[in-house]
Amino acid sequence: MRKLIGMAAVALLVSMSVPTVSMARATAKKGQKIFKKKFRKKCGFSGVRFARTHTSAEWEDIYDSGKFQAEAKKICPRLNVKKIKKSWWPYVYEFSHKYASDGIVPKC
Repeated sequence: MRKLIGMAAVALLVSMSVPTVSMARATAKKGQKIFKKKFRKKCGFSGVRFARTHTSAEWEDIYDSGKFQAEAKKICPRLNVKKIKKSWWPYVYEFSHKYASDGIVPKC
């Protein structure tokens, strides 16, 4: 009986972690689309250049300290951060974190 409960617990844990990984990819992809539509014209450069300004650890520190919007404005001075919906910022962060200078190269 204990083995059965243990196996069920492990199966539950594994099944819960799989959607989380795929959701992280989905949020980075959505962030990439947001960057293409809302940031690219104002910035005058691609998402590659934006994301590669920092490492993933640096992006994480910036986001956790609440300075992500200010950093985006610093990198892209013509960007009007007030026109970017608050709900979009986590997606742009995921995009920046995934494709940071120590990450993979995005296709945008």
